[in-house]
Amino acid sequence: MQETQNMLDFLREEGIGESLIGEIEAFRRAYPATGDLRRIPKPHFHYYGKEIWLKALTALLAGENILLVGPKATGKNVLAENLSAVFDRPQWDISFYLNTDAASLIGTDTFRGGEVVLREGPITQCAKAGGFGVLDEINMAKNESLAVLHATLDFRRIIDVPGYDRISLAPGTRFIATMNYGYAGTRELNEALASRFMVIQMPIISNENLRKLLVTQHPALKPEYSDQLAQLFGEIRAKCESAEISTKALDLRGLLAAVSLVENGLSLGDALELGIINKSFDDFERQLVTDIISARIDGTVSRKELFLS
Repeated sequence: MQETQNMLDFLREEGIGESLIGEIEAFRRAYPATGDLRRIPKPHFHYYGKEIWLKALTALLAGENILLVGPKATGKNVLAENLSAVFDRPQWDISFYLNTDAASLIGTDTFRGGEVVLREGPITQCAKAGGFGVLDEINMAKNESLAVLHATLDFRRIIDVPGYDRISLAPGTRFIATMNYGYAGTRELNEALASRFMVIQMPIISNENLRKLLVTQHPALKPEYSDQLAQLFGEIRAKCESAEISTKALDLRGLLAAVSLVENGLSLGDALELGIINKSFDDFERQLVTDIISARIDGTVSRKELFLS
């Protein structure tokens, strides 16, 4: 409960109006969380971006499922986790891959107590509990395996399992899908499936929001270094967009982790090597990323210099 209140306070800080926050609170009262409450996430990171928050919250309150589309390091999974926390919903993370089939999503037969019963898959568990299902990298699965979700995601809101009773989705159930074009194994999303989502194009994180994120995670980080690190990340992104390097080094998690490593005693140069540079496995590309970092960041900077205390 306290975590949910903290998330609502965060939304207020992001500029979300009280009327929309009131609708969220009404949703939570109407559909109180049940079952395994440990599944309700406690986000380590916050998503920053008022416009995206407004679109996502409005769509979910209207009963829609949403599809978050964007390149690497735009915060798709962070936003999905934040949304589950805001609505106080248990979350199921469902990863897709080329061999995903209906049984792995809905469930399959198993023996229990001497009889054949349905061993529920994550989609069925989520539907019964009224949770939020995060369909991660949904465009990696084969379209024919996703056809089983059509009745689940549209106005029917049912799961029809052959040989078993039809399962209706609990009213609070929502699905949040993510997709990223360009990864190995991805494909065009089936048109029929795409029509069942409200689609949100995720923007690139701005320098201002990245500075907020850095300071939120590390309140003692000196302002000049939060600015330098945000600009460094922007420069790496620019090199990726111009195809000078791959996106391997464009790792926001790696950047945040590198700051944590400095907090635990490494120099900034060594920390960025572990969190950013070494994500590139090609020697030439790794040297290019090293040059980008060394041109802006003094690698000898220590904890004492990076943090206020």
